[in-house]
Amino acid sequence: MCYVLNCVSRRLEPTERPLQIVYDYLSRLGFEDPVRIQEEATNPDLSCMIRFYGEKPCQMDHLDRILLSGIYNVRKGKTQLHKWAERLVVLCGTCLIVSSVKDCQTGKMHILPLVGGKIEEVKRRQHSLAFSSAGAQAQTYHVSFETLAEYQRWQRQASKVVSQRISTVDLSCYSLEEVPEHLFYSQDITYLNLRHNFMQLERPGGLDTLYKFSQLKGLNLSHNKLGLFPVLLCEISTLTELNLSCNGLHDLPSQIGNLLNLQTLCLDGNVLTALPDELGNLQQLTSLGISFNNFSQIPEVLEKLTMLDKVVMAGNRLEVLNLGVLTRMSHVKHVDLRMNHLKTVIIDSLEGNKYITHMDLRDNQLTDLDLSSLCSLEQLHCERNQLRELTLSGFSLRTLYASWNRLTAVTVYPVPSLLTSLELSRNLLECVPDWACEAKKLEILDMSYNLLTEIPVRILSSLSLRKLMVGHNHVHVLPALVEHIPLEVLDVQHNTLSRLPDTLFSKALNLRYLNASANSLESLPSACAGEESLSVLQLLYLTNNLLTDQCIPVLVGHPHLRILHLANNQLQTFPASKLNKLEQLEELNLSGNKLKAIPTTIANCKRLHTLVAHANNISIFPEILQLPQIQFVDLSCNDLTEILIPEALPATLQDLDLTGNTNLVLEHKTLDMFSHITTLKIDQKPLPTTDSTVTSTFWSHGLAEMAGQRNKLCVSALAMDNFAEGVGAVYGMFDGDRNEELPRLLQCTMADVLLEEVQHSTNDTVFMANTFLVSHRKLGMAGQKLGSSALLCYIRPDTADPTSSFSLTVANVGTCQAVLCRGGKPVSLSKIFSLEQDPEEAQRVKDQKAIITEDNKVNGVTCCTRMLGCTYLYPWILPKPHISSTPLTIQDELLILGNKALWEHLSYSEAVNAVRHVQDPLAAAKKLCTLAQSYGCQDNVGAVVVYLNIGEEGCTCEMNGLTLPGPVGFASTATIKDAPKPTTPSSSSGIASEFSSEMSTSEVSSEVGSTASDEHNTVGLEASLLPRPERRCSLHPVPTSGVFQRQPSCATFSSNQSDNGLDSDDEQPVEGVIINGSRVEVEVDIHCCRGRELESSPAPPKNSTPCPEEHARGLVLGIRRQNSVNSGILLPMNKDKMELQKSPSTSCLYGKKLSNGSIVPLEDSLNLIEVATEAPKRKTGYFAAPTQLEPEDQFVVPRDLEEEVKEQMKQHQESRPEPEPSEEDRTEPLEEFDTAL
Repeated sequence: MCYVLNCVSRRLEPTERPLQIVYDYLSRLGFEDPVRIQEEATNPDLSCMIRFYGEKPCQMDHLDRILLSGIYNVRKGKTQLHKWAERLVVLCGTCLIVSSVKDCQTGKMHILPLVGGKIEEVKRRQHSLAFSSAGAQAQTYHVSFETLAEYQRWQRQASKVVSQRISTVDLSCYSLEEVPEHLFYSQDITYLNLRHNFMQLERPGGLDTLYKFSQLKGLNLSHNKLGLFPVLLCEISTLTELNLSCNGLHDLPSQIGNLLNLQTLCLDGNVLTALPDELGNLQQLTSLGISFNNFSQIPEVLEKLTMLDKVVMAGNRLEVLNLGVLTRMSHVKHVDLRMNHLKTVIIDSLEGNKYITHMDLRDNQLTDLDLSSLCSLEQLHCERNQLRELTLSGFSLRTLYASWNRLTAVTVYPVPSLLTSLELSRNLLECVPDWACEAKKLEILDMSYNLLTEIPVRILSSLSLRKLMVGHNHVHVLPALVEHIPLEVLDVQHNTLSRLPDTLFSKALNLRYLNASANSLESLPSACAGEESLSVLQLLYLTNNLLTDQCIPVLVGHPHLRILHLANNQLQTFPASKLNKLEQLEELNLSGNKLKAIPTTIANCKRLHTLVAHANNISIFPEILQLPQIQFVDLSCNDLTEILIPEALPATLQDLDLTGNTNLVLEHKTLDMFSHITTLKIDQKPLPTTDSTVTSTFWSHGLAEMAGQRNKLCVSALAMDNFAEGVGAVYGMFDGDRNEELPRLLQCTMADVLLEEVQHSTNDTVFMANTFLVSHRKLGMAGQKLGSSALLCYIRPDTADPTSSFSLTVANVGTCQAVLCRGGKPVSLSKIFSLEQDPEEAQRVKDQKAIITEDNKVNGVTCCTRMLGCTYLYPWILPKPHISSTPLTIQDELLILGNKALWEHLSYSEAVNAVRHVQDPLAAAKKLCTLAQSYGCQDNVGAVVVYLNIGEEGCTCEMNGLTLPGPVGFASTATIKDAPKPTTPSSSSGIASEFSSEMSTSEVSSEVGSTASDEHNTVGLEASLLPRPERRCSLHPVPTSGVFQRQPSCATFSSNQSDNGLDSDDEQPVEGVIINGSRVEVEVDIHCCRGRELESSPAPPKNSTPCPEEHARGLVLGIRRQNSVNSGILLPMNKDKMELQKSPSTSCLYGKKLSNGSIVPLEDSLNLIEVATEAPKRKTGYFAAPTQLEPEDQFVVPRDLEEEVKEQMKQHQESRPEPEPSEEDRTEPLEEFDTAL
């Protein structure tokens, strides 16, 4: 019996138990409950990660690559003197093997080496190949195959062999336990790759037989779980390269000294603590890899290996670095000690080291580092330590990387005359070191994220400096330039600059990149002193300054501008004549200004491919649809009303964002023109809503996703304002880094998994953890090789803490993060699972003997230590999330979700301060992404901003005395303090779950005759109002209920079964009813509140019928689009057209024909009330509907049927039995009333 794990199958040992293996596997993934582990073990989806077989599984393509065999007609030689005869033919390794006798494998075998030979098609015989060896005495065998499939298989495999220059056989990842028998016929093999198998030591064809390959020079046995060093390998004296990485080796045998020709020995990822002295016999050894073992000191035997020029010991357990030991190794030039436990560096002698040129000390625990004795040091890496002081010798120093420390002083003596690159970012330096100003060959200086207050004149005027990065400091002014300088890149963002040097552009004629974002600039220096500009500036970032229209003429002096970012300034106009001269523009960002229009001369920017101008006051659609290379257009959150489009759109247009334009109406013709666009983002139609809507009262969201400089978007966001039957919300962010498949899958499935897990457990830690683990399993085959960071935020009523209304539970894996703004201060709710920022996770991965490459990636794949997917990297990469829960309070203002790229360029405080006072959450999310791009982000960036309004003023339950409408209308609703601006969510914001009930139009017509009329019905609502339990909102759930229950219900009238609006059983349509086969959805809240007006007025008499005047002040039913992903639950509202028309979100509802499929006119919706009262409830689900209005769509009843409809409704009301009033009802007037339902 065998099992498959990480796509590799292994035979079970007699003592191994399959059930225990599965139990251990699921436990290490993160499941804790034994009962849940048993349930997961029986899930068929688990087979994508681990599965068992009765015998070893074999795949045909794997067998073909190992060995091809069969009995075929064979003819020897190029001439036709020999006859065709049936022989056993085998293609294995580098040779073609032909038996001398049919069906005999024990007799003489003819061997034909194929490396360097050729394979040809025999034209005179069908399905035949001619195999020829290389050399002057080449031999040829003709083989005739029976089928075309066999012919193609042999030709494909043989072609790979003959194309090789050296005899190489790759049998990696085949789950082999022994060497194929026929492989030993290939005596010319020089390199054999058996990586990722389960090779055995003592068995026929095992590792003890590899000495038979007499010419073998290279052998790769990594990842075979050997446990012991194969001693017989030491008899292969021809070996020059041996790889035994990741085999769990504890020691090396003394016989290893017999491999005198060995030049490369790789022992990474084992558990070695010492090396034998016999290793010193390998005088030809030039490369020794002992990284990620358990060495606590540098082995002394390395002193004998005089040909060894590198000591590679990353990921071991060294705590003290003795430079004296390295001094005695005069042959060593490169030292790699990254990811150890180094705390101190000692010098046991005054003798300097003249040999070491490169040293890597990244990711250790050093606090002070003095390497002044290394007088030949050329390059030093010491990032991510805890260094406060650094002392070096400058005789040979060329590059220094010391970012992510706590440096306050860096001393280099003498002045490094050869220094070309200096990186000291993210430290505590208050000034640029003097020796750096005197370095005559310094080309790159990065001192961003420090405490600098000024930039020395000698630095900015340097005649060698080409790249200067001093962003995120406290620089007030830049020194004036007198002489011409060769500076090409200047980054001064996030300082306190109010102006740039007047001669910057005239003296820095080579300047191609300038980023001065996040300063206090009010003007820009002139580009040139004369008439003709010599500027070669191509990239200019000026976002988040105080620039006005006066800076625009200066931009004309940069005719080579390709990328221009002027977002979040104070621009009101952009002169057309100035934009006309920027013909080389490719990307233009004008977001967050006060522009009313984009100049028509933008049509002259023929190379423009990106226009971002959201959050302005633009009312006229710019003339950009005629640009030949336009790809991305973002005009969201403006005042657009219509779009004039040409006859044909550019084929390059891929993304058009028009969300947040509340007055924009798109005709069918326009939508048809936009049909070829890959991503079209438009608003769902605004809904008439009130502040008493449960979901919009407590939270609202906006999201933004931008691809940046990459061709595809690998970030997806999830946003559901109405989740779990309307009592919570879910928001998520998924970042696939380089793949877009997994983020899309998680976006579509993770909310459903959470909804299911919430039903199984009320413990937030349990259901959140299980949500991630189950989502990890559901990725299936897609999750084997691909992975994704994931962040999930769940808001729900807090039943554990009576002092809190809602609780927020956040879970994440990878690098996506969530930040809560509480009282204006950021509160981090997530954890970054990366090797660079989580030492505990890095240690866990090291202990499990993963190989961490120099770019800090697990096996060279990802820097994350926890992800969803990448199951083949188990147990190094796990899906178990970090989970945190916090009760929401009135001080919580907003929640920000972002991917790695967002938080790399924005700090928590800056992100919170940037959007705190932005009323529209969509505009806030857009602003965050725009800031990240302007600050240097070129990767995919995504953000979700959730505005919170948690407080007693948001309560909608009876206990707070909220007024309730009587039979003749509604009283004033509760006022929400600082309620966020209502916005329409993006179409990509997720999938909403909702309660509703559904009835077909035939069912409605059979009961009440029709669902709508042109006049108000004379048969009104029943005046006898039944008592019901006290209504509670989601802020104050009913204490006795274990599960929070939502009260609203809605009626959905579906006519999607036939074109005339009737069920398929109806023979004739209702006369005058016009239906196009879409759906009408009407939602009515059946909550009951205690009305203040009712307390001062007598109760209405029983069985009374409201008069038409009362109906004129009746209910307006909110009609919701079915595909609205974030639609709230609508409540009945006052039908006051004057008030509604004052709101931009509702003014377009009047004077136009509304449609969501077929729509009942608002003023006639009273006739639907009785149907809604009896409609059954429907659980959560997905809905789809047309995304745009169809003006010709109506659902009306003609006037000649009005009387019949009214009469049927009256009969229906009279036929309903009236409840027997109770004794309490006869004695006291009721204080609780049902709504019009």
